[in-house]
Amino acid sequence: MSEEIVANGQTIFVTGVNGHIGNHIVRDLLAHGYSLKGSVRDLNDPKKVDHVRQHAIDLGVPERLELVEGDVLDADVWEDHLNGCDGLFHTATVYATSGEATTIIDTANLGTQHLFSAAKACGIQRIVYTSSIAAVGSTPKGRVKTENDWQTDRSSPYVIAKTESEQLAWVLAEEMSLDVRIVNPGGVLGGGFARPTPSVEWFEDAMKGVFPAAPKIPMAFVHVADVALAHRKAYEIEEAEGRFILAPHNNSTVAAVCKRIRELYPKTKSPKRAIPVSLMFIVVFQDWLMGLFGAPRRMTRKAVKGYFKGDSNLSSQKATEVLGIEWRSFDDCIRDTVREFQ
Repeated sequence: MSEEIVANGQTIFVTGVNGHIGNHIVRDLLAHGYSLKGSVRDLNDPKKVDHVRQHAIDLGVPERLELVEGDVLDADVWEDHLNGCDGLFHTATVYATSGEATTIIDTANLGTQHLFSAAKACGIQRIVYTSSIAAVGSTPKGRVKTENDWQTDRSSPYVIAKTESEQLAWVLAEEMSLDVRIVNPGGVLGGGFARPTPSVEWFEDAMKGVFPAAPKIPMAFVHVADVALAHRKAYEIEEAEGRFILAPHNNSTVAAVCKRIRELYPKTKSPKRAIPVSLMFIVVFQDWLMGLFGAPRRMTRKAVKGYFKGDSNLSSQKATEVLGIEWRSFDDCIRDTVREFQ
C-alpha cells in the first residue's frame, strides 16, 4: 500500500489561488486538514479573492487560509511569503491563446525560477508543479502519448511557455535537490471559475449557437476537481515521482463535446454537426474576419495546421495507478461546465 502524508498541521503555499485549478486546490486542501497560504496579484480585487475565501467560510475554517499579494515576475517577495510553509504548489501562469508572447513566456519561466529559488531558501523540499499536456504534445499521430513524450511544436506562446517552464522545473529540481512532482492536465472542464479559461470559454458560444458546426479539433479532457485531487495526491504519496498526465477523456474533439452538450441539454443551440477538416479554411477566414472587429484570434492558419498534426491519444494510466484517481465522467465534466454558464 502506498505511504501517504497526512495533513498533521502542515501549511501548503499555493500560487495563483484565484485561477480555475488554484481555487479548487484551495478547497481540496482545506477540506483535508491542511492550512493554506495563497498568492494573488491583487488583494484588493474582489474577483480574485472573494471566491477563494468563500471556500474557507463554507468549510468553517477561515483561520486556516491566508492570502498574500505577489506577482511571480517579482523575485523579491517570495522568500518572505514561503517562510514557514511545508510544501509548494505552483499553479500561477498566464493561460491564454492570444496576447503578448513575452509576458506569457516570461511569467512561466521567470515565475518558475523565482518560486523554486524561494522554496529552496525556505527549506521547502517538495513541490507540486502545474504543467499541461501542451508540454507533452500530440505527436506522433496514431500512438499513445505518455509521460515520456515531449512537445516539439512551437506554434503558440502558451505551448512554448508550458514546455520551456516544465523543462526548466526539472533542471532546477536537479540543481537544487528538490523533490518535484509535475501534473500535466488536459483541457480542464468543470465549474467554479471566476473567469472562463480557454478550456471552457467556448462553451457559452456553443450553447448559444454562435457557430452552426463545430471543428474536430483533437482534445483530451479532465474535470477540475480531479486535477485538484491529483495535486494533493502527488504531494502526499511518497512513491509519486515524475510527471502525471491527467487526460482520462482522451481521443475526443471539440465537436464531440458540442454534440454531447446538445444531447444533454436539448434546449441549447450547441452544434450537433462537425466541420470536415477539408473545410477548416472557412473557420480560419471567419476567425480572421472577427479579428478585424477586435476579437482575439484563435483559429489562425498556423494554429489549425498544428491542431491536426497530432491527436489526443494520451494515457492517464500512471495517474490512475499511482495517484489512485477515480476519474469523474465525461458527462460530469460537461454538466458542471454548462451549469456555470446557465
